[in-house]
Amino acid sequence: MAEDTKQPDIDKPDAAAVSDPSSKETSPANVSPADTEKNAKVEEAKARVIAAKEASAASPAGGIPAAKPPVKKKDEGPKPVDASGHPLVKKLKAKLNEHVLGAVEFLGQLSIGISRSHVVEACELLRQDSATPFNYLSDVTCVHFPDRIDAPFELVYNLYSIPANERVRLKVETTDEEGVDSVAGVWPAANWPEREIFDLFGIVFKNHPDLRRILLPPDWEGHPLRKDYPLEFVENQWTEQHLPVMTDVQQEQIEQRRAYGLELLSVPEERLMREIFRGGKEVMPKDK
Repeated sequence: MAEDTKQPDIDKPDAAAVSDPSSKETSPANVSPADTEKNAKVEEAKARVIAAKEASAASPAGGIPAAKPPVKKKDEGPKPVDASGHPLVKKLKAKLNEHVLGAVEFLGQLSIGISRSHVVEACELLRQDSATPFNYLSDVTCVHFPDRIDAPFELVYNLYSIPANERVRLKVETTDEEGVDSVAGVWPAANWPEREIFDLFGIVFKNHPDLRRILLPPDWEGHPLRKDYPLEFVENQWTEQHLPVMTDVQQEQIEQRRAYGLELLSVPEERLMREIFRGGKEVMPKDK
């Protein structure tokens, strides 16, 4: 008798699979872009919640995040200090008394204020000092402070002692009309720097051996290093008086003649320019 073997019905679906929808695998083809974006947002929100819980657990104040440490302030830079007790200042005060207007030291640089009536005497004392003879004048310059009504200009004398390897700076406040006495008799090297200050700032140096402009023409108007000096088209007044206007044709002819070296064929206007700029004419007479 043949054994009756029962074959499974493969066409009949499993009851558990039908009753449990979660057991179905969702095909990527059936997922819409909206569902994908939604799932990504859900995962991102879960990650934020987990991170917040971890931060709260690590916080010592019962869930309150620890305060950040205060930002450290930057260290303040060096500032000038009073130098009235400096030996050099005491020597000057012993001779000039109230004409020493003050002294400060900044980064090892000593600056002494001197009244304009005793600048030459102060320079002579410093040059003849036995301990630190300041026998070298490094520079003389000027600073313009337009807001200072009484003394808008400050002259600065930078002195150096070659034997003692020391430096000192003298400062003198003045006006362009009152000026200051020249120190060219103490240091002959002050001749040209004082002329530059006279030329560019308009400060008058009394008893100067040859006080005249050194950089600009004698008939130049104004002093360019003043802070109230206009910057636009100031030079046109001088150029209109000394340099004639040329047409484009004349300018082209000049360039062609210069290229061939035919200076004998130059026009009178070119000769005038050559006299001014090449030294053929005395632009700054020595007797003025």
